[in-house]
Amino acid sequence: MNAAVSAPAVQIVRSVQEQVSPEEWQSRVNLAACYRLTAMYGMTEMIANHISCRVPGTEDQFLINPYGMLYEEIDASSLVKIDLDGNTLFNASDYSVNAAGFVIHSAIHMARHDVDCVAHTHTVAGMAVSAMECGLLPVAQTCMRFLHVAYHDFEGIADNPEERERLIAHLGDHEAMVL
Repeated sequence: MNAAVSAPAVQIVRSVQEQVSPEEWQSRVNLAACYRLTAMYGMTEMIANHISCRVPGTEDQFLINPYGMLYEEIDASSLVKIDLDGNTLFNASDYSVNAAGFVIHSAIHMARHDVDCVAHTHTVAGMAVSAMECGLLPVAQTCMRFLHVAYHDFEGIADNPEERERLIAHLGDHEAMVL
C-alpha cells in the first residue's frame, strides 16, 4: 500500500533587499542610518518628524518613514516607497505614511530636482526659532550657516495637498526652511 505523502506548502518570502534595485537598497541603508543618527543626537519629537530621499533613477518616487515607528526602530526594510501622488509603491510593514510627511516631502521632491534628501525635524532650537517673529538672528558664527533660510508660516497640520504650492514658493532656492 503506497500512501502519497505531501509536504506542507512552504511560502518563500523574499527579503526587501531582493525586491529592490541595488541603488535603492543602498539609499534605504543610508536613509535608515540617517534616522538612527537623528535619534542618537536627540533631534526627534517622537513620531512627528520625517526624513525622505529620492529613489535613485526616478524623479517621482521617494522613501519615507512608516508613520508610528520611532526613528531608532527604522531600518532599511521598513521604509515606505511612495510616489508624488501619494500612491504606496512598496511597503513591507503594516504602517502607513504620515499625511503631513507626504505633503511636505512630495512638494520639495516635486519642485526641487537638485534635492535628493529632505529632513523635517522638531528640534528644541528649531521650534524656538520658528516661534520668534524675527526668525533666526545672525548673532553667532554658527547662525551664519543658515542666514538665508526660508520661512513658511504655520497653517495647521500640513496634511492638505494644496499647501504644497505655498511650501514650494516659500522654499524657493533656499537650502533650508523653518516651518
